[in-house]
Amino acid sequence: MRLSLKNMAVSDAWFNRLVIGGITLGFLALLATGLAAYHSVRENQFHSSRVNHTFQAERAIADFLATMERAETGRRGYLLTGVAAHAETYYKARKGLFPLLARIRDLTNDNPRQQANVARLIALTRSDLPFMDQSVALVRSGRRDEGVRLFRNSVGRRAITVLRAQAAVMNDEENRLLAIRDAATAGSIRLFYVTVAVAGAMLVLVGAGSIWVILGYTRSLAASRDQLRLLNSDLEGAVRERTIDLQRANDEIQRFAYIVSHDLRSPLVNVMGFTSELESTGQRLRAMMDKIDAEAPHLADKGVRIAVNEDLPEAIHFIRTSTEKMDRLINAILRLSREGRRQITPEKLDMNAIFRSIADSHRHQLDEKEIDFSIDPKLPTIVNDQLAIEQILGNIVENAIKYMSPGRRGRIEVRGRTENQRAIFEIADNGRGVERKDHERIFDLFRRSGVQDQPGEGIGLAHTRALAYRLSGTISVDSELGRGATFRINLPVAFVAEQEA
Repeated sequence: MRLSLKNMAVSDAWFNRLVIGGITLGFLALLATGLAAYHSVRENQFHSSRVNHTFQAERAIADFLATMERAETGRRGYLLTGVAAHAETYYKARKGLFPLLARIRDLTNDNPRQQANVARLIALTRSDLPFMDQSVALVRSGRRDEGVRLFRNSVGRRAITVLRAQAAVMNDEENRLLAIRDAATAGSIRLFYVTVAVAGAMLVLVGAGSIWVILGYTRSLAASRDQLRLLNSDLEGAVRERTIDLQRANDEIQRFAYIVSHDLRSPLVNVMGFTSELESTGQRLRAMMDKIDAEAPHLADKGVRIAVNEDLPEAIHFIRTSTEKMDRLINAILRLSREGRRQITPEKLDMNAIFRSIADSHRHQLDEKEIDFSIDPKLPTIVNDQLAIEQILGNIVENAIKYMSPGRRGRIEVRGRTENQRAIFEIADNGRGVERKDHERIFDLFRRSGVQDQPGEGIGLAHTRALAYRLSGTISVDSELGRGATFRINLPVAFVAEQEA
């Protein structure tokens, strides 16, 4: 199962890399398509503007030729018929020739070849118009025959022909530019289509690759799920069996601890009894030695005197101290055993009231050592076993009082909050503190930390953590030596009795 989970982790890593790579390639393809589209649109706009410019130039040239044709037609009609309307047509058309030439010059100012053509066209127009004006003026003055002869003058006809040919040259030049610009527009469009096609192909490849990867990953997930289902098919039963086995082992350990401690108490009581007998006998021996020293000092041996007055009391004191310590240890083991068998009874608890009760029970010590005890008025309410909670909190508060630093006013603060259906209580003090290396060690059975100048067997915090575990909670410490300690108790907001299993 561990190998399967490891393979799944590797598969997830590769899947993430491939998906990120595919998304990156797709984004780059879309970005390239967007840039190509932007460039193509800009190029098309530029070429379209140039093509439109070419059309405008061609239109201006065509307008000039049409105006010149109207002027020539009006002149001929006036020469042939003498009707004044034809003369008006001529003069009206003639008036528009040079503005049109100026427009052509402006439209072709970016083309030196066309500028030269425009200059020649203007020169031809200026050389031809005097003949036209003169012929019309002769007719208007009554000399029609002279006007007709001037019209038929070969120089004038040749000038008109050259002028038309020059306009045709300019049209050809514009048509050449139009062809070039159309080709450039078509090229930019082709480039856009090629870019779109390449980007589309990339997107198709990325999409196909992504589908392939996702399908493979899905198949891998399905296989892993089937494997996990197979492995965990009887997990609930296995957990139930392990729980029963652990409960039996725990019961056996508790019974063993009870039996051992009970059986140890009997010989211990005998030792303590005989120690008392020895102490009484020692007192009688010391009385006898005092009497011998008073009545017959020559009978008293110095070694016997030392043994009776010094060695025997010292040995009895050592035996009594050891038996008393052993008695305390046996009582502690019995208490732990009884607590392990006690039925947990959850009930709604007012934590402010519990901490106030703990403070009241230690009021004499708090006042004697001048310790300030403060409680957050908004501690969360929990559902749990009151006796166990009081033992846990009382033990921590008692330790805080016991290990205050001399020479400064003590302070104990109780805080609480709720996080994710868990109640967290903090008991902070400004006492001696605990070295970082001993943060876990102090919760071990029969283990203590720091200077051993206070009574105790190293059982309290071990018992406290065991109780916290029974209540589905945890307990930890955050401390530095000489800077106080903060004990943090994490408990469920609502303890369910079945959780004990």
